[in-house]
Amino acid sequence: MEQLKIENLYTLTETIVAQLFEGAQYPWEVLPKIGAFIVELGNSLPEDIYEKKGENVWIAKSAKVYPSAYINGPAIIDEGAEVRHCAFIRGNAIVGKGAVVGNSTELKNVVLFNKVQVPHYNYVGDSVLGYKAHMGAGSITSNVKSDKTLVTVKAEEERFETGLKKFGAMLGDEVEVGCNSVLNPGTVIGKNASVYPTSSVRGYVPEGCIYKDKGNIVKREQ
Repeated sequence: MEQLKIENLYTLTETIVAQLFEGAQYPWEVLPKIGAFIVELGNSLPEDIYEKKGENVWIAKSAKVYPSAYINGPAIIDEGAEVRHCAFIRGNAIVGKGAVVGNSTELKNVVLFNKVQVPHYNYVGDSVLGYKAHMGAGSITSNVKSDKTLVTVKAEEERFETGLKKFGAMLGDEVEVGCNSVLNPGTVIGKNASVYPTSSVRGYVPEGCIYKDKGNIVKREQ
């Protein structure tokens, strides 16, 4: 399905890790590669712009990291990003330029493109969030199925076997997720789509649509 491909979800010029996606067709293919790629890239970053702190953690000198935030490597915090009070970055995380990781937000094995906002009590794991994507307060990605089986992406009449046990959500550029929503394992949301608050989303939400509830997805009015 063409809409699920990387080039139809993401603006690769809006991330420091564009090379991570080379050779991949669908964005979830990069999830197992994030940690090793960060280490390789981090060791090549210019020392006048980035500072290495601890083991495999690179933080741009222009980024703002609150003293109470915890960052475990491998991780890159890019220029102008903000990591706020009590944020918990567990590792394998790229925080893009101008992105915001908020109070008590937890990240694990993720790519946040530039200007992503996960600002209030979010959990984002095994996920890729596109340019200017925003998750409202309390919204989370659920990254493991309750029966622990491998995650399948379901889009219209197609099924994609990912081979992954852990897979949260793929959010395209400028996606808006409403407060206290749950994005279930294998969720893919197209560019410029929105999710109503308190939703439980599963499967694929097409580009430019609004997810109101299960079976009620409408095209955004121009």
